[in-house]
Order: sequence, then structure tokens, then C-alpha cells
Amino acid sequence: MQLIQPTHVMRPARAPIVLGTLVGGVLLAGGLVLAWLAFATPFVRVISPTVVRPAPDQMAFGALIWGISLVAPPSFAIVGLLRLSSVAAVVLKRPNLGAVASISGDLDDAYVVAPTIRLPEGRIIRNVIVGPFGMAILGEAPTGRNTRRQGRSWERRAVDGRWMPTENPLERCSRDMERIKGWIGSEERDFVVKVYAALVTDDGTLSRTPGCAVIGTSQVAAWLNSLPPQRSLNESRREELVELVRSIA
Repeated sequence: MQLIQPTHVMRPARAPIVLGTLVGGVLLAGGLVLAWLAFATPFVRVISPTVVRPAPDQMAFGALIWGISLVAPPSFAIVGLLRLSSVAAVVLKRPNLGAVASISGDLDDAYVVAPTIRLPEGRIIRNVIVGPFGMAILGEAPTGRNTRRQGRSWERRAVDGRWMPTENPLERCSRDMERIKGWIGSEERDFVVKVYAALVTDDGTLSRTPGCAVIGTSQVAAWLNSLPPQRSLNESRREELVELVRSIA
């Protein structure tokens, strides 16, 4: 299986990375410098009141100095480390393979997977696969306690705890397939690309629809291999299709 690396993961925006690194480095360095001044030099003792019976304002000023010297260094250093760690998380982020993660070793190089693509209209679609059959998308059913199914309707829990209607994953998968067909059809070429869709879920109560199959997580490779080859999609045309997908990944 060949993987198309998402461009937003491969090339994160430089400006936020540079700014985050600069701010994090300055805060960390500032915390270390303040700690050195507070504990390795007599700076704090010099600027603190040294009279035997200090006045109330002198006591308040001394308390302020010692409070800053004890709180500021670790605060600056911790915030700086958090900022640097967030930058590192963005730089080192790897694509989430989603539904194809478990079967990456079961597919040969004839299958090319884009974990995420963004159609020209702005719609983001996950798990797009180009293979001998044409194209396929693998939808993923939502999981967790914040999503539930009521008959044919799906609901998600809002921030305030209320249950709100949400998109049926089977219908979303079918619509995504139609969007890809429309996008492929808008490009000028002398061949038609077949597009398939399947929802990956271990919920045995879900039934397939005319536009979307339902398969378990252990059936992904078998389903892809069962799709009939598209005879009109020769190697050069498949490479053209892969480059088209790569351009919006």
C-alpha cells in the first residue's frame, strides 16, 4: 500500500512554528535567567529591605520581591516548555490512517491511500483509496458516549449536555461518494472512474444502503480486494488519477 502524505502535515505553516518556537524559547530562557538571579546571586537580597524594623510599605515591597522571585522563574519555564511542546507536536505530527491503519500490510502497491483530501468546494473526505477498481472511500461510524443512534436517526451530545441531531454516517458516506464522482467528472478526461463507498463499523445492527456498503474493521482488505477491476483504468490512467488525488491531499 502506498500512502499519500497530507500536505498540511508535511508542510505546516512556517509563521506559527517560528513564532511559537521564539516565544517558547524566550519564556524558557527568561525563567532560567530569573531562577539564576533569584537563587545563585544576591540580587534579591540586595533589592529587598534590610532594615531591622521595616515599615509596612517596606514589608509589602519585600514580600512582593520574594513572591516574584519564587513564582516567576518556574512559571516562565513551564509556559515556555508547554509552548515548545505544542510546536513539536505540530512538527512531528503524523497522518491518522483511520480505517486503513490495520490493513496497511495486507494491500500491495496497486493500492494508493490518501488519509485526507479536501475537495475544491472545501469538503474534507477521509480514507480515499485508488486501486485497480477505480476509487473507494471508507467512512467511519462515530463512537463514544457523545454519539448515539435512535432508529435511523443519529444524535450527538452538545457542550450543554443536550442531544442534537447529527448526520447519518451512512448517508454522509454516500454523499461523499457522490461528491467525489462530481469532482472526478468535472475534470476533462477520456475515461470514467468508478467510485465505491463503505462504512467501517463493528455495529452489526447497521444495514447497507444502495449507495454504501457496511463492513467490519477486519473486512476492509477483503472488501477492497473483492471490488471488480475496472478494465478501462490502465496503469497510465491510474497514475493520472493518483496525481489528481495527490493535488488535493
